[in-house]
Amino acid sequence: MKSVRDIYKIGYGPSSSHTMGPAKAASIFAQRYASDEYKVILYDSLAKTGKGHLTDKALIKAFAPARVTVVFDTETKVDHPNTMDFFTKDGRSARVISVGGGDIVFEGEEVKGKNIYPHNTFRGIARFCDKKGISLSDYVFMFEGEDIKKYLMTVWKTMDEAISAGLKATGVLSGGLKVERKAKILFNQRFMDESAETKEHRLVCSYAFAVSEQNAGGGKIVTAPTCGASGVLPAVLKYMKQRKHFGDEDIIRALAVGGLIGNLIKTNASISGAECGCQAEIGSACSMAAAALGELYGMGLAQIEYAAEMAIEHHLGLTCDPVGGLVQIPCIERNAVAAMRAINAVSLASFLFNTRKISFDTIVKTMYETGKDISGRYRETAEGGLAKSVII
Repeated sequence: MKSVRDIYKIGYGPSSSHTMGPAKAASIFAQRYASDEYKVILYDSLAKTGKGHLTDKALIKAFAPARVTVVFDTETKVDHPNTMDFFTKDGRSARVISVGGGDIVFEGEEVKGKNIYPHNTFRGIARFCDKKGISLSDYVFMFEGEDIKKYLMTVWKTMDEAISAGLKATGVLSGGLKVERKAKILFNQRFMDESAETKEHRLVCSYAFAVSEQNAGGGKIVTAPTCGASGVLPAVLKYMKQRKHFGDEDIIRALAVGGLIGNLIKTNASISGAECGCQAEIGSACSMAAAALGELYGMGLAQIEYAAEMAIEHHLGLTCDPVGGLVQIPCIERNAVAAMRAINAVSLASFLFNTRKISFDTIVKTMYETGKDISGRYRETAEGGLAKSVII
């Protein structure tokens, strides 16, 4: 299993698979094959929602100053929904797949990046940690080295900055849906005689909205594990850091565990909405947040596993049906709902963990199988569900 750095990527929205991935592929292709003119053909999900996800603009920017023609091919059948072909003016070419979370694979080439973890399942990791008498965050630091702490601190600062920027921003998001930014309203509009529980809901949701709106507007965020689900984990950690006065070292440990969970999901299933629906994005983000919060609270391995498992279990079957192909409806609200669900999952896991019947590894496998069974119309193609019902 690879580094948690592959889960936390710092970049710009609105989509890790539809914006960050294609831009990365274009940069690599341009470095390999110099030309003053390029052509890119986008297929399936990339073609059907590329305009809404700003895929064409990301490609044009990545190839600049060279000219680029972007073709949206919605008819040709491909094996992976996020497939694209790159061409130079003189015919040199490459097929690239955007596999989710900003990662790409050049067809026919070995995937780069070494495995640094000896285990690929939660069960294997838990057994190792039990034998060594260490926590999940200690496990991450053992195999990643001390440098990962510096990187995770940068990750946290970027997340925190995204929240701050999102809480200040106002206006309407571009794209045609006329979605108003709501983070600032949620944060400032206190209810009369507001209870502690209502305040928690309002603040957590405002933080999730802040990051998600920044992402939708093309702002700087951290994939956790994707752009579309980038608001869940920061919202939970920000609120709990303020409420419980946790220090930066605590947050780094929480991020390490959240990244480990995301890594397991990515290794054994998928974090791509185009491949497995929104359960792979929001469900995974909720699971990461639940595990991170469990580490923050000093919970045991079984409790953290139950919280992470529960978070995915209750997102099973969640479709990806972005209205207009934009990462706005229902994406932004889902980040807030998932953040609250992560907190609830930890609360339940804290005293019900001895009763659990389903392992984390089992739920990850189930999520992947469920995603493959979901109709392609409900996997980030904007052809079914809300995307079909809501007319722009």
